[in-house]
Amino acid sequence: MTRIRLEYHGHVAYITLDNPPANTWTLASLRAFVQMMAELDGKPEIVALVVRGAGDRFFCAGADLKMFADGDSQHAEQVAAAFGEAFEALARFHGVSIAAITGFAMGGGLEVALACDIRIAEQQAIMGLPEASVGLLPCAGGTQRLTELVGPGWAKRLILCAEKVDATLAYEIGLVEEVVKAGCAWEAARQMASHAERQSPAALRACKRLINEGRRRPRDQALPMERTLFLDLFQDPNQQEGVAAFLEKRAPRWHYGVRDDIGGNGQHEPSKQTE
Repeated sequence: MTRIRLEYHGHVAYITLDNPPANTWTLASLRAFVQMMAELDGKPEIVALVVRGAGDRFFCAGADLKMFADGDSQHAEQVAAAFGEAFEALARFHGVSIAAITGFAMGGGLEVALACDIRIAEQQAIMGLPEASVGLLPCAGGTQRLTELVGPGWAKRLILCAEKVDATLAYEIGLVEEVVKAGCAWEAARQMASHAERQSPAALRACKRLINEGRRRPRDQALPMERTLFLDLFQDPNQQEGVAAFLEKRAPRWHYGVRDDIGGNGQHEPSKQTE
């Protein structure tokens, strides 16, 4: 069994990690996650994704270490490749990705949250990257994404010294964007996803692309790109619909489709409209 579920509610997708007792990753669940992300890539009408763990004690405790007990480097290579493929696909998702962190998020459990755009943690959550304590290292983006979020000092404390942080400290150092009461992460993530649903899907894709590109491009390249994508939005029907809806004081009726030139990665598809 893959112990992972994908569900849809409106324009929001929900992926639930459900591998008791600690929602650990297996090679099967990582490959299933890759397939789910490929499915989402073909659904431009999905503008937000919430990743959550089943139960309230664990968001995800990372990889099932039984996979590495025999020291088989070829199997380890398969697992590492699956981790990379899964979380890089998550980072490329065209909409807004939100991690709803309950309980422990350790190792590959924290790394899947790091690959999301936004992290919401319940106040009892504990986070860390303890791989070096078992002779391994974070191979699913942890060394890079954590450093980008919290800086090299805190990244070294969590990775090199195996420190764990609670939700309050995680918020203070920039690891999570919001802390909520126990039992409220799911609702907070759902509400945040509903905010994404109100945005123009084309503008949302373009804005996410610009934020991500700005992290790896010099500023003198990113700023012209910002103006280019702004003008490209005038080729999308949502630009006129958004302005008209605002002036007419009504909710916009967005068109859905992926355009290469407005922040998307796929081919242009016929628009779909929602009321």
